[in-house]
Amino acid sequence: MNTLSFQQQQKAERLTDAFRLFNELSANLTHSYQGLEEQIAKLNRELAAARDERLRTLVEKEKLASRLQQILAALPAAVVILNAHGVVVDCNNHALDFLGEPLLGQLWSEVVSRSLQPVFESPHERQLRDGRKVNITHNVLGNHAEQVILLSDVSEIRSLQETLVQQKQLSAMGEMVAGLAHQVRTPLATAILYASQMNRSGIADEKRRQFSAKILERLHYLERQVNDMLIFAKQGRMAMHGFSLDKLMSHLREAKDGFAGELDIDNSVGDRLLLGNQDALRGALLNLINNAAEAGAKKIRVRAGAGVGGIDISVADDGPGIAAEQCAKLFEPFFTTKSNGTGLGLAVVDSVARAHGGTVSCRSAPGAGACFTLTLPCSNQNALSLSAGAAATENSHEAV
Repeated sequence: MNTLSFQQQQKAERLTDAFRLFNELSANLTHSYQGLEEQIAKLNRELAAARDERLRTLVEKEKLASRLQQILAALPAAVVILNAHGVVVDCNNHALDFLGEPLLGQLWSEVVSRSLQPVFESPHERQLRDGRKVNITHNVLGNHAEQVILLSDVSEIRSLQETLVQQKQLSAMGEMVAGLAHQVRTPLATAILYASQMNRSGIADEKRRQFSAKILERLHYLERQVNDMLIFAKQGRMAMHGFSLDKLMSHLREAKDGFAGELDIDNSVGDRLLLGNQDALRGALLNLINNAAEAGAKKIRVRAGAGVGGIDISVADDGPGIAAEQCAKLFEPFFTTKSNGTGLGLAVVDSVARAHGGTVSCRSAPGAGACFTLTLPCSNQNALSLSAGAAATENSHEAV
């Protein structure tokens, strides 16, 4: 009986231990479950806060996108977005107005050839089919794959600029007429005097030939003055045609006959096809050659070479040179260092250069000769297509 009671007591103790362990585990589970519930509640709160923040961010982005869309639509300029292949992927209403449809999904090079014509006097501008002029700029977007092209209507600005130029031109014409009166009257009176002497009876043939040569010299002088006046008067309104650079340089070689010194003509860029007014360019270069000869130069070198984005034609001489303060005023109308000059020669050269979309500059120093450089930019039809990432092939002849 004692053994049975001991065994029952042990079982009772084991059951007691098991209940106690169960109670402890149950208490731990209850505590863990409460902790888990607290963590879930915290995570739910954090998730709700993150969701609210996300919703606020999305709302702000939608407002910003809507605002940007409104700004894009209201911009007084055409905006075109290109992908890495030069295809139009987005645009605003002004772009459709400027360039016409279809536009989305089209190659930019095809849009350019269809809707944009080059403006000779400004390589950064194009003319629309309705005659309006637009300025074109482009930039790469942040991903370096897409590009944005901006077309701004500059027709009104150009019209105002042309009006201002015309007003200045009329004012300059008044000054020019007053300045030319003496320059024309003196050689004209000289020519009349020599012509009257030719009518004398018994005049020797040699003397008659001298008088004839003097008359012809004065008439050529008058012709140059009139030509300078006409070219200056029609600044930027010259007929432009294609012609050969070699042909232009060969015309300059004809000036060797009238120059007692050494005149060297060099063309290092080959027979390029130029676009411009050949007579005006030839006259401008002859002006530079004549100026060098009249300044006392014994050697003049005319060189055509490749410049940055175009062709440089330089006229260098070994004459007495020009002071720095005079170089700054050389191309101003009616400024001259000659006692019998009109101050139109270099102003005409500057006018011709600007009419061709180029520039003229002078590099000189007293005693070191002078070098005038006429820079004519290249006008490449494919420039916009290339800058927009579209494949294009360079023409075998570049047009200037």
